[in-house]
Amino acid sequence: MDYKITTRNETETVEIAQNLESEKFPNMVICLYGDLGSGKTVFAKGFAQALGIEETVTSPTFNIIKEYTTGEMPLYHMDVYRLDGKIDGFDIEEYYHKNGVVIIEWADTIMDYLPEERLDIKIKIVDEDSRTLIFTPHGRIYEDICEAVL
Repeated sequence: MDYKITTRNETETVEIAQNLESEKFPNMVICLYGDLGSGKTVFAKGFAQALGIEETVTSPTFNIIKEYTTGEMPLYHMDVYRLDGKIDGFDIEEYYHKNGVVIIEWADTIMDYLPEERLDIKIKIVDEDSRTLIFTPHGRIYEDICEAVL
């Protein structure tokens, strides 16, 4: 079952991410999908703020993976767009078991390497400010989280 929410501005997108963060658990994997400028990094920033990460969170486009370890739990923020489906040398799957939260932007480019249990979030641009977020949980724990938060 999918869950759909429309936000009217970045603040509302951040609030959704912060609400989701309240249900975090070790080895949580969130996969973000959406066009350039849809709000994937905005979502990641909101989640990071709620984790208590004080560092500036930016898209890890050129780093591929940024590790934030100053919050309640480690956050591994990935932008896999530039990998073009080739994850050799990045050990991305290792991060799924490092007892932190993994947020992957452009996750659709590495579908074969995603864990079976995860939360997919598609962000669609409605207009300049509004976005529709479609949550697709894969696994019971993610279904429970969606029921609790959305």
